[in-house]
Amino acid sequence: MMDWAVDIVGWAFILIGCFFAIVGALGLLRLPDVYTRVHSAGVVDTVAAAFMLIGFSFYAGFSLVTVKLLLILAFIFFTSPTATNALANAMYSQGIKPALVDEEESPSKP
Repeated sequence: MMDWAVDIVGWAFILIGCFFAIVGALGLLRLPDVYTRVHSAGVVDTVAAAFMLIGFSFYAGFSLVTVKLLLILAFIFFTSPTATNALANAMYSQGIKPALVDEEESPSKP
């Protein structure tokens, strides 16, 4: 009786992770400059992977596979933001500047 409930919770996490992955892909296509694209990819990639791996853990049950999935989650949790930061620093050091906000949209200066 509990097997179907655990499967439903697992699939819910997997589908939420897929939703975040799609939102991240749309962010890569729609955002204006490379820095906002990197930010979108870095944040959403980590969240999507977290939800998917938690869903896979529910679906796999408590076993060695679950421990491995949680170790992969911990690895992604630390390496993805670090890689995103290193990529943004490398772009900035190569002279790629962030896109400026239009004068009409920026707050007035005192």
